[in-house]
Amino acid sequence: MAKFISDMDHPDAPKIEFPLDYAIKVIGDNHDNFIAEVAEIVCRFDENFAANKIVPIPSKKGTFVSLRFSFWATGKDQLDEMHQALQTLKAVKMVI
Repeated sequence: MAKFISDMDHPDAPKIEFPLDYAIKVIGDNHDNFIAEVAEIVCRFDENFAANKIVPIPSKKGTFVSLRFSFWATGKDQLDEMHQALQTLKAVKMVI
């Protein structure tokens, strides 16, 4: 099961004012369809999101990849739902 880490889980974290461009990182198994799978989920929550916004950074051995991108976040519920949807992908190890 992937782990979801959020600044919103910490009571002392600054409050986020929505809407905003929200930076996220998804770490998972490096396979051919991983970027497309992640992009498809993000597009459900931000219809203007495009897969070319994703910056893949492979691990040293190439086993894992960190996908970094920003999307238009409209509220905490949207963030929570998207994180849950990303965690349904078997390849996902962590969402930060």
